[in-house]
Amino acid sequence: MAKTKEEKLVRRKHSIRKKVNGTAERPRLSVFRSSKHIYAQVIDDVAKKTIATVSTLDEAVKGELAGLKKSERAKKVGAAIAKKLKDKGIDKVVFDRNGYIYHGRVMALADAAREAGLKF
Repeated sequence: MAKTKEEKLVRRKHSIRKKVNGTAERPRLSVFRSSKHIYAQVIDDVAKKTIATVSTLDEAVKGELAGLKKSERAKKVGAAIAKKLKDKGIDKVVFDRNGYIYHGRVMALADAAREAGLKF
């Protein structure tokens, strides 16, 4: 029987999460995208703590996003999350695409975070 889009996404997400875990030295950079916004959070799975979070809804980033396309907004979010992590002394992360295909906004966020100095 054919799977729906959501079922395929959940299946990919669980497959990825079996392999990807965040630690204190190398936390997990998780991406969530909705139809209008994109969210990035960095998680230490061992301590079960969120270290940092940035989205297109944050006041610090929101002012720069007026008139930009969604992929350009994702680049701004990627650069902002990298800056937050650099301020906290973290430069290595594990990237969790959260079941989304590595393309478009997810790739733009990852590339911007790499350019800002994160290693993954």
